[in-house]
Amino acid sequence: MPTPVRFLLQAIVLLVVTVAFAGERPCAWTNIPRIVAVGDVHGDCGQLVKCLLNAGVITQSNTWAGGKTHLVQTGDILDRGPSSKQAMDLLMALETQAERAGGMVHPLLGNHEVMVLAGDYSYLEQQEADAYGGLDELKQSMAPQGKYGQWIRGHQAIIRINDILFVHGGITGTQTNRSLAEINARAAAALGQRAVTEADDAIAVLWCRDLALAPKAELASILAPVFRKYDVRHVVIGHTVVKNPPRIRSRLQGAVILIDVGMSCTYRGGPATCLLIENGKFAAVSDECQTEIETEAP
Repeated sequence: MPTPVRFLLQAIVLLVVTVAFAGERPCAWTNIPRIVAVGDVHGDCGQLVKCLLNAGVITQSNTWAGGKTHLVQTGDILDRGPSSKQAMDLLMALETQAERAGGMVHPLLGNHEVMVLAGDYSYLEQQEADAYGGLDELKQSMAPQGKYGQWIRGHQAIIRINDILFVHGGITGTQTNRSLAEINARAAAALGQRAVTEADDAIAVLWCRDLALAPKAELASILAPVFRKYDVRHVVIGHTVVKNPPRIRSRLQGAVILIDVGMSCTYRGGPATCLLIENGKFAAVSDECQTEIETEAP
C-alpha cells in the first residue's frame, strides 16, 4: 500500500475512534467519595480477589459489594501468571454488577495488553495459554471480535477521577498537548497493530517510567504541566514494581503514587495490596492493615 494512502487510512481510523471516544466514553468523573485502585495483576486472580476483599468491594462469593465505589485496575492483567482469564472474567462480571449499584469498574490498558493484542507472547506462560484451551484459542479470544479482545479494546488508557489521574505507566511532556479523550483515542487506534513498539507515541502513557524513576529534583518540573493541563493534584500509576519492600509508595508527598507492588505469583511474595481513596484520604490496604499515605502534594 502506498505510504500516502496508508497515512490517510490511519488518519481516518484515528478520527473515527476519536469521535467515538469523545461522544460515548466519558474519561473524567467528579465528586466520587470512594475509589479503590489495584495495580498490575499479571495473571494472578487469587491476589486480585484478596485485594478486592480487603477493600470491601466484593463478597466472599466474588460479587460486587462496593456500592457506589469506583474501582480502577491500572492495566497489565495479562502475562506472567496462569489466571489472567479468570481475572478478566471476574472484572467483566463486576462491571455490570457495580453499574447496577451506582458504582463503576474502570479496567485500564497496560503495555502487556497491547503486546498480546499485537501478537507478542514473550511473557505468556504455558499455563496461561492452557486456561483458554491452548495458544490458538487464546489468539481467537484476543481477536477484535473475540470475547477478551473486544473487551480489552474498549478500555481507556488514562482517566481522571476527582483530582487524580490514573494511568498504567505515566505521562510524558508531549502527551500534555492532548486532551484525555485524544490520548485514549490514539491508544485505541494503535491496538492490535503488529508494528506498535515501546517507542510509539500513541501508547507512550503505557510504557513511560518517568514519574516512577525520575530523580526527585526533576519530578516537580515533569509534573507541573500535567497538573496544569488536567487540573489534578495526584497521578496514580502501575507498571513499575516497588521493591525492598514491596509496598505502595508515594513520591513528592502524594503527587505520584505507585501501586504496582509485584503481587503476582510470578514475583514470589508481593503482597495483595491496593489503594483506597475515601473522602480525600489515601491509604494502602492489605491483609495485615490499612496504612494512611501522606498526600500533601506541592
